[in-house]
Amino acid sequence: MVSTKRIAVVTGGSRGIGAAVVRLLAREGWQVAVGCCQNLPRAQALCGELAEEGLEAVPFQGDVASVKEMETLVQAVLDRWGQIDLLVNNAGIAQQKLFTDVTEEEWDRIFAVNVKGLYTCCRAVVPHMVRRHAGSIINVSSIWGEVGASCEVPYSASKAAVIGFTKALAKELGPSGIRVNCVSPGVIATEMNAALDPETLDALREETPLGTIGTPEDAARAILWLAGEDSAFVTGQVLGVNGGFVI
Repeated sequence: MVSTKRIAVVTGGSRGIGAAVVRLLAREGWQVAVGCCQNLPRAQALCGELAEEGLEAVPFQGDVASVKEMETLVQAVLDRWGQIDLLVNNAGIAQQKLFTDVTEEEWDRIFAVNVKGLYTCCRAVVPHMVRRHAGSIINVSSIWGEVGASCEVPYSASKAAVIGFTKALAKELGPSGIRVNCVSPGVIATEMNAALDPETLDALREETPLGTIGTPEDAARAILWLAGEDSAFVTGQVLGVNGGFVI
């Protein structure tokens, strides 16, 4: 019998875009593994909120920069639900700093989370998807990975790598029936951007043709579309969710 369950793993799922994705998927009938690193209480609170709605989301803690921890997390998800249909690689960190002030440790950590994290999560999930000849992987990049941002060189470079990773893996996994796509958000009202001063946010708003800052739900809806049957013939693509921000 073919299972009717739909199981998703969302990394960085405790806040921002990740939390919006968790809420939307759960409300659309998915059972969701909420991956988190340092925000377990927030992930637990989110899962509790959804449980009150009769929905199933479960927190799983682990650092995406660790192969061992992601293998353990993925196995725990498989032990609980038996399958993984969707992997959303959302976990990411950013930094605003002059390039010449970026330390080696800061550079390495940004790439460990934003780029190596794709490797560790996909390495753990892909064999299962290949055996089932089914699955979808959605990576979260950034408009700065497409155009670059001053004082965000490591972040921009790491998010550009996400796009290259997506396109290459899509070609490799296509014959196995697995789709790999990427969402590239523009300026979104998340905690990651909360440190920007009002003048900078106003300038970014003015540069956006729709004249507004995006919401986590804007990005989540794009991810939901890429996860569903309406995008069954879509793979290797970068979907911009940026309000028309000039690229």
